[in-house]
Amino acid sequence: MAEAGKPCCIEKPMAPSYQDCLLINEAFEAKSLPLFVAYYRRSLPRFKQVKYWLETGQIGNVRHISWHLSKPANALDLSGLYNWRTDYNIAPGGYFDDLASHGLDLFTHLLGNVEQAKGICLNQQGLYPAKDAITAIWQHTNGVTGSGNWHFGCRHRQDNVEIVGSKGKLTFSVFDEVPLQLHTQNGITEQIIGNPANIQLYHVKALRDALAGQQPHPSTGQSAAHTAWFMAQIVG
Repeated sequence: MAEAGKPCCIEKPMAPSYQDCLLINEAFEAKSLPLFVAYYRRSLPRFKQVKYWLETGQIGNVRHISWHLSKPANALDLSGLYNWRTDYNIAPGGYFDDLASHGLDLFTHLLGNVEQAKGICLNQQGLYPAKDAITAIWQHTNGVTGSGNWHFGCRHRQDNVEIVGSKGKLTFSVFDEVPLQLHTQNGITEQIIGNPANIQLYHVKALRDALAGQQPHPSTGQSAAHTAWFMAQIVG
């Protein structure tokens, strides 16, 4: 697309490796072309509300963010048949590469870029070549710490995010449309903000506005490359 002189929106997580992301960005920068990546959660109203609560100091100074995501092995996992999502050569982190990228990119949007990250990555089930159990810690450049656990062979599905601050906390889900909760000394405020029928509706509208020069798009090649770097630090 860069050679053709066209702006482009790439599906997440942009490329198989961080180095590939850098090469893609260089190609578009050389042509002075816009490059976007489909991390559409940055544009969804439910997460704009979370960002608003953070930016207006509803929980004070942010201290830590944590995310636990787990799900049972599915029928394809158990069958032993080929699945590109768990092919180590394509996605060393397995479902982590596909699913965790959504949340980790969102966290950098909410809290800023990451300065350092480390992970422990295992294959606990032996159902496929890629990793199926990952635990990580990280630090944002503003000093906020983070931790995450992703397990893809558990009995129960969970998707829980908690952001704690000096005056309260926020709880929400990356994938599930559960109520957003703001916990402060005044009690608990809940907001139910559903997703549009077309999950990328607001992302595409933001693309239109960015191409028309009305406002910057929240998900670019540069931001997506940082997410790729973040994940690479965890998976290794």
